[in-house]
Amino acid sequence: MSPDTHRATAAAILPLVGGPDNITSVAHCMTRLRIGLRDRALVQDEALKAVPAVLGVVDDDTYQIVLGPGAVARVTPEFEALVKEGRAGEPQATEPPRPVTAAGLADRGAALKEARKARNATPLKLFLRRVANIFVPLIPALIGCGIIAGLGGVLTNLGWLPAVVPALAAIASGFMSLIAVFVGYNTAKEFGGTAILGGAVAAIIVFPGVAKIDAFGEHLSPGQGGVLGALAAAYLAVRVERLCRRWVPEAVDALVTPTLTVLVAGLATLFGLMFLAGEVSAAIGGFATWLLAHGGAFAGLVLGGLFLPLVMLGLHQALIPIHTTLIEQNGYTVLLPILAMAGAGQVGAAIAVYVRLPRNRSIRTTIRSALPAGFLGVGEPLIYGVSLPLGRPFVTACVGGAAGGAFVGLFNQLGVAFGSTAIGPSGWALFPLLDGGSGMGLTLAIYGGGLAVGYLVGFLATYFFGFTRQMLADLDTDPDPDPAAPSATAEPAKQPALT
Repeated sequence: MSPDTHRATAAAILPLVGGPDNITSVAHCMTRLRIGLRDRALVQDEALKAVPAVLGVVDDDTYQIVLGPGAVARVTPEFEALVKEGRAGEPQATEPPRPVTAAGLADRGAALKEARKARNATPLKLFLRRVANIFVPLIPALIGCGIIAGLGGVLTNLGWLPAVVPALAAIASGFMSLIAVFVGYNTAKEFGGTAILGGAVAAIIVFPGVAKIDAFGEHLSPGQGGVLGALAAAYLAVRVERLCRRWVPEAVDALVTPTLTVLVAGLATLFGLMFLAGEVSAAIGGFATWLLAHGGAFAGLVLGGLFLPLVMLGLHQALIPIHTTLIEQNGYTVLLPILAMAGAGQVGAAIAVYVRLPRNRSIRTTIRSALPAGFLGVGEPLIYGVSLPLGRPFVTACVGGAAGGAFVGLFNQLGVAFGSTAIGPSGWALFPLLDGGSGMGLTLAIYGGGLAVGYLVGFLATYFFGFTRQMLADLDTDPDPDPAAPSATAEPAKQPALT
């Protein structure tokens, strides 16, 4: 798309979310534009879904508009610019206030009630989302470094360009060697502390000199505790900083607060958190290895089957610390190829919907536009645009994901362990990032076989069990018939049966 197209998309979205004055924050992840709203009642959901570039919407702690990978990174800055321009250009005191109606108040009250209910009833869910926010900004670097590492591995196996391979290794490993610093920086920023202080405390973990320090009767190792230790250290730094801001006099705050924050949190990191986080990280790695070695098929079935609901809730990003820990320990995460099977089941289900509804041009158009992203592992367009609104196809898509996960997990149980050297991509996009100890050919074949199983089972489960007769009767019609075509006597419209 051209820059003008991205700006046009942003311009189409802005008035439908209440205009510039209704926006409190703007951010984006891999696929979604995330907007903080003053008044949820001003958002026009159906009109937003009708914008050509919008693949779906998710109403959560922030209002999330699914635009897809690539597009969201280009539309977001245009949207931010339009918000700033709108605020700068609006007359502040001349515009009369909007009339308040009973219906408007009722809508706003309902929106506030639902928002409060979500905040108060699911503290764990919100905490996991905050943890995910720490790692999401790191995904582009993880992807880039992972692909470069894979390229270096291929060149090594082929014996090509031996002088270039060390350079590629340095490029790929540089970020991973300092990832704890970035995690600490983002943790402090997310939890309301001074970001650079969080990074400074987390940097202790990767400093080579920690090898000279004894804790719990053992020498520490640089990097011990990894990203989990960095997260805990930076969070502790935020708590210490807040305490200092409360009690330290303003005259010496600039000197005393940073010093005490780094000193107290740093000592706690060296003589406690690094050891404890190291034990937790080792336990995570050991459990993942044991789980797939002893119950691989069943574990894969459960993980592949439940991952789509996790994506639907937006909580799949909370798994990033676990993936990152496994990559730090083993060079790859064994979980990601199994979880990627959920997307395969979704694709198979969508194809079955396409086949079962030959007369519904609207749904078939949505599927055609969303399938390419689905094959590349971006599931939100198909989830929110097709399977979830229909109900049953979402469940049968989970069945396909479970079958694909069981296939990949079975080979892990048989001793063919492999994983992804980075996180973020899925579907076909994961092929360049796969690595394992059984040869690249076998690794690619097993992963490709898992995708095929997910596609096939998702298709068959949806084709035979994804629709009731009433659903087919209601849905297999053209909602936008040709106006030139002769029409029979009109019948009263009815709501399609979706379950």
